[in-house]
Amino acid sequence: MSDVLSDDEIEAKLPDGWSRAGDEIVRTFEFDSYLEGVGFAAGAGGLAEEAFHHPEMTIGWREVEVRLTTHDAGGITRKDIDLAGRFDGLAD
Repeated sequence: MSDVLSDDEIEAKLPDGWSRAGDEIVRTFEFDSYLEGVGFAAGAGGLAEEAFHHPEMTIGWREVEVRLTTHDAGGITRKDIDLAGRFDGLAD
């Protein structure tokens, strides 16, 4: 199990475009079409499965909201920060 990061660590390591919402980090990715968002969500699902770390994802019209937390640790860990960075790379 990963250790929960301190508030200062989260602030220092949180990738651009992500924000903190309690015990989660959150980002809404925007796309030119609904299907681009669905494709991103599918790719993000694959990355999450590889990392064995599964986010909450909500697919909307031309956007996908992603929420990350480490449930078994009870908060935000390095696993969340790392996967957020991988999702950013996927969206670029």
